[in-house]
Amino acid sequence: MASTITEDCIGCGNCEPECPNGAVSQAGDVYVIDPELCDDCLATGGCAGVEICPTEAIVAATPAAVAV
Repeated sequence: MASTITEDCIGCGNCEPECPNGAVSQAGDVYVIDPELCDDCLATGGCAGVEICPTEAIVAATPAAVAV
């Protein structure tokens, strides 16, 4: 399952360079996650975007996918 970005996204762009799979892209004034590319960064310990988002708009698909 893929992480998602909620309507709380302010379009800061912090998440885009953090995604090792290139799953995050800009869509108008906000960012979105391509579910075909997102694997919740499970190989690297969890979704990096969850920790970097200033508005907590990125939601990991599973609790185990949150980097600690």
